[in-house]
Amino acid sequence: MLAKNEKGQALVEFTLVLPLLLLLVFGIVEFGRVYSAVLAVNHVARETARAAAVGVTGTELEEIAEKAAPQLPGDKLAVNVSPSNPTRGEQVSVEVETLVDIRSPFINRLIPNPFPVRGKVIMRVE
Repeated sequence: MLAKNEKGQALVEFTLVLPLLLLLVFGIVEFGRVYSAVLAVNHVARETARAAAVGVTGTELEEIAEKAAPQLPGDKLAVNVSPSNPTRGEQVSVEVETLVDIRSPFINRLIPNPFPVRGKVIMRVE
């Protein structure tokens, strides 16, 4: 049985813990979204580098990059292939960058919004 002076104790403890709990939950959700984008960007870089290593050039590489990760918005996806026309035995480098919008109300004040995600792959041309 509760004493008269301890009636609101649970409410006070709940209001003290709730912001920390929400911050933790929103942080986990946003970390998952950003990590998913990291995996997708690395996949796009790997697929594009493989295509460039076997001789694909120009706009075909851009199409391959867009098809490799349909969950990434095409207007925010930047793909840089260097050199643009590699010869056999050279290395081709593919850098992919995108921006992930942070949607959580607390987390978007703690980290940059939109959050940049980058991936880079280097392969030898066959």
